[in-house]
Amino acid sequence: MKILATDGFSEVGTKLLIDAGHEVIIKNIASNQLTNYINANKIEGILVKSSTPLSKSIISELTSLKFIGNCDRSSNHIDLNAAKQKNIKVFHAEHAWSNSVAELSIAHLLSCMRHLKDSNREMPLEGDQNFNALKRSFSGGSELIGKTLGLIGFGKIGQEVAKKAIALGMEVKFYDKNVESAELNLTFYDKQSIKFNLKSSSLDELLSTSDVVSLHTPETESYLIGSKELQKMKPTAGIINTSHSKCLDEVALVKSLENNELSFGALDVFEDEPQPPIQLLMNPKLSLSPHIGGATQDTQDRIAEELSNHIISFLN
Repeated sequence: MKILATDGFSEVGTKLLIDAGHEVIIKNIASNQLTNYINANKIEGILVKSSTPLSKSIISELTSLKFIGNCDRSSNHIDLNAAKQKNIKVFHAEHAWSNSVAELSIAHLLSCMRHLKDSNREMPLEGDQNFNALKRSFSGGSELIGKTLGLIGFGKIGQEVAKKAIALGMEVKFYDKNVESAELNLTFYDKQSIKFNLKSSSLDELLSTSDVVSLHTPETESYLIGSKELQKMKPTAGIINTSHSKCLDEVALVKSLENNELSFGALDVFEDEPQPPIQLLMNPKLSLSPHIGGATQDTQDRIAEELSNHIISFLN
């Protein structure tokens, strides 16, 4: 079977597919040429990221395609209804993202609590002339140990964040309307493990008692956290969104920061990607990253392995 990967594919997955007897073609194809290429070469499977959108018009004209492997966390670039109508199977890597997004959330948390986002900006500019002044300015950070982390959404990613926070000495609370309690198993490098049992809190309790709130929910049509919810948080607290842009009202967030109703915020996702507004980019109380939650080589290897195993099982 011929399988086309339009946006690259990890060697881990490529080897699995080749060893199973399939041909893997790694080739970037322009959108206006994609349909002709697939049909002319009798491509039966395609592996895509968001940079290769598969619209209804494209999918409806495909004659040989049997499956689509989605290499991205979101499936917005694939018309799932059109694929279903054409009886084209769509595979997702559901488990590959958890650790990388969780680690980025903790990285933003540490950056904000220890003023690293600020010192990393100022040291290259003034470190040689005003070292001692910068030292005094950035010496008022806070440690994570003993602080409370509130997690909104307690699926795979939320639970991974919880494990890392507990390992750093934090108390963890969570709110998830679909999860009442959860048992976390923290496994270490030497195969020792510790179990923690957590029970859900109400959203109001979580917001009012947490030192930091981190969002890890499925995509929503409307804001989950807006001005009303932000006002329930402590003015010394911060909020992190590495989930989806609609989870958090960015305008309300900036207003809360400017009015000193919140201490800091961190964003990896934005409503207006790839051109976030200047009010976000220039706000000194925000730690920012360009939607890189799952952008590690480890994640790409896990995506490729998971998708390849799905595909091999499907074809067998």
